[in-house]
Amino acid sequence: MRESTFVKKIQDAVLKAGRGLSRDFGELENLQVSKKGPADFVTSADLRSEQTLIEELLKICPKASILGEESGAIKGENENERFIIDPLDGTKNFMHGLPHFCISVAYEKTLPGGKKDLQAAVIFAPALNELYWAEKNVGAFCGNRRLQVSGRTSFDSSLIAGYFARGSEKEIQQNLACIKALGMHTRVMGSAAMELAYVAAGKLDGFWHSALKPWDMAAGVLLVREARGLVCDIGGGADMMEKNNIIATNQGIHDALVEEIRSQRKLG
Repeated sequence: MRESTFVKKIQDAVLKAGRGLSRDFGELENLQVSKKGPADFVTSADLRSEQTLIEELLKICPKASILGEESGAIKGENENERFIIDPLDGTKNFMHGLPHFCISVAYEKTLPGGKKDLQAAVIFAPALNELYWAEKNVGAFCGNRRLQVSGRTSFDSSLIAGYFARGSEKEIQQNLACIKALGMHTRVMGSAAMELAYVAAGKLDGFWHSALKPWDMAAGVLLVREARGLVCDIGGGADMMEKNNIIATNQGIHDALVEEIRSQRKLG
């Protein structure tokens, strides 16, 4: 499957930013690291990657708005089209020399009536040379290979990515309960965008997280949907981006995983 010219241009922007991350990944000892908050770091590589993305994406859509992890909201002339970007998802993995990190870009339009609609997505893992992309009503792909979620139907054979949330003691205990209930089937991998791409690719059967931002999940949401997977917020609705939490699965374990997470977090 050939991507549209528009998606190809987004890929080129992401690949350009990825080349910078690859150089920095090879010279970890030279990185200038500053602490941004508890267990939350920003590197000079992160900032350079974001600057490259912003410059290249605005060449594609000069009037578009941008929502980024580091720069926040950049209001463009056209507020009905927006790029949602994470220039380095999996920062801690990156800083420790682990290859499980990526760049994530989603393109979103606001339709008449105010509904926000994800149209295109690109996720690139530079150290693994994996390029995931999706286009609405076209499908999800890794390179030229079409993706489809797994067909597993039980937890016994499933692999699920889940997370501890930073925050209140109650939030931590709720997530510990979820991880305990899912037991040996849960992994914590450190890059939400890549975990969502892996659900789309059938490498993971499910993913849940209770404390994400739009830039962590926007591209992955479209990938999973276009790979015939299901995505919802932890309450079972469709407000992932507003509620900052998500469950993404194949169709076989979706209802069971939503029910388990809701039960353990006492949301049922």
